[in-house]
Amino acid sequence: MFKFLRKKIGIIGCGNMGKAVAERTKSKYRVFIFDKDANKLANLSGIEIVKSNTELIRRVDVVILAIKPQDFLPLLEEIKDNLNGKLIISIAAGITTKYIENVLGAPGVIRVMPNIGAVVGKSVSYICKGSFAGARDLKLSIKIFNSIGHTFALSEELMNAATAVGGSGPGFWGYLFDKQPQAEWNKYKTDYFIPEFTSAAKSVGFNDEAARLAADCVTTSSISVTEALHITPGELAKRVASKGGTTEAGIEVLRNGGSLTDAVRAALKRAGELSRG
Repeated sequence: MFKFLRKKIGIIGCGNMGKAVAERTKSKYRVFIFDKDANKLANLSGIEIVKSNTELIRRVDVVILAIKPQDFLPLLEEIKDNLNGKLIISIAAGITTKYIENVLGAPGVIRVMPNIGAVVGKSVSYICKGSFAGARDLKLSIKIFNSIGHTFALSEELMNAATAVGGSGPGFWGYLFDKQPQAEWNKYKTDYFIPEFTSAAKSVGFNDEAARLAADCVTTSSISVTEALHITPGELAKRVASKGGTTEAGIEVLRNGGSLTDAVRAALKRAGELSRG
């Protein structure tokens, strides 16, 4: 009898998201990881640490790029001659599949926008495929990212909106809920946040069903993170709102008295400004 061989997944980048994906997929796949900062690789178990990007690519079937957008082009240039048709999954905000394809040639490319809920297995992830990825590539990628929460397929035209809704949503939740007594959270969620966030998602292109689902999932994800990490909503907002990013742009609108729809639109505008491809 042949031994069942698990598909091998390689992750480049061991920040919060890369580490979350590694930890939550290692029971289903053989997971390899590389980060240029060796300190980030300490205390990992059940995950195979490699010494270079080249070694990682040589040993895996799927390559997940979990690095910052500003580091993306040098990495693509480094790895482009060693891919041999392997599936590429990018979780970098604002980097289009076309941009990656133009640098790498014609590999299968999948783009995913997860959110902070990944650290507790409650991510809201949006996913699309590039021109050269097939239906099987998309199916595999959804299966991988279902390991960290819920995954929803979208057209790439909506991925910046997905960043504003799914990626920044927990930051908006945190900012608004931090101003509410915890005893009032359930009422505030039902009476205000979910209806308003649904409308906000619809305003940037989500259909009725997808918008309501986004509101429900972002709310559940945000609550789960605060409970699991024992942090306040305000602390959650600070963790999500990176300097100059989409969440910070939306929170600034809320801080100045704007609506949740205004905040999501501001985040979408900022996502467009940061996009490449």
